[in-house]
Amino acid sequence: MMDNVIIVTDPIVSVRITSTASSLEAQRRFNRGISIAEFKGKLEMIVGLPSSCMELELYCISDKFLQKLDDNEALLGSYHVDNDCRINVIDKSGANQGEFTDVSQVEKFEISDDAYAKRSESARSFMKKRQVGRYNDEEVAKKKAEAAAREEEQKVAADAITVGSRCEVQSPGQPTKRGTVMYVGTADFKPGYWVGIKYDEPLGKHDGSVQGRQYFTCDNKYGAFVKPLNVTVGDFPVEDYDLDEI
Repeated sequence: MMDNVIIVTDPIVSVRITSTASSLEAQRRFNRGISIAEFKGKLEMIVGLPSSCMELELYCISDKFLQKLDDNEALLGSYHVDNDCRINVIDKSGANQGEFTDVSQVEKFEISDDAYAKRSESARSFMKKRQVGRYNDEEVAKKKAEAAAREEEQKVAADAITVGSRCEVQSPGQPTKRGTVMYVGTADFKPGYWVGIKYDEPLGKHDGSVQGRQYFTCDNKYGAFVKPLNVTVGDFPVEDYDLDEI
């Protein structure tokens, strides 16, 4: 009498392949007559792992675990492998534990700025020779002049805005908002001139406080800082945005 004999009529079986090394799932057809060792060899191209690092688990169609395919000499068909069952490949190489991706364990190459400056084949040397980016004096001077001109425009615009004025704010990519000017001047959080706005509705980011400094006071989410050129002062009545409307 023979035990554990599986009788099949189709020598080809279609199975789903998953792996702990990837979230992808593949559907492939295999001959039941190949050995588990040969089967692992075919899986190498599917899951990207060497067969020596594979451990195979067999699941039925309903994804219930059945058994491990742990005998490399046994035939695939000697296991309960049916169409649409799933074979999960467990990566035993250690890569999924981060051994090959954790760069904190890699010794870093460091070089002083002076030593780097003396290298003729470095990116810095290449940029200097071709006067690219910050090594192009003319381009750097032009950008500085443009930045200074923009800053002067912002200052002139800021000088024309007074605290307490009603205003509209139009920032790039955002709808027009109305509010009241609460602050005009420089700030600690970023260079340049800024206008603090208390919006009519909770369309802002804070309560007038940024990085621990209270520039003005308003309810939370009603306050914002914008560049002066984005602010238009005028007789703008309070708008009802109907934010609570269903």
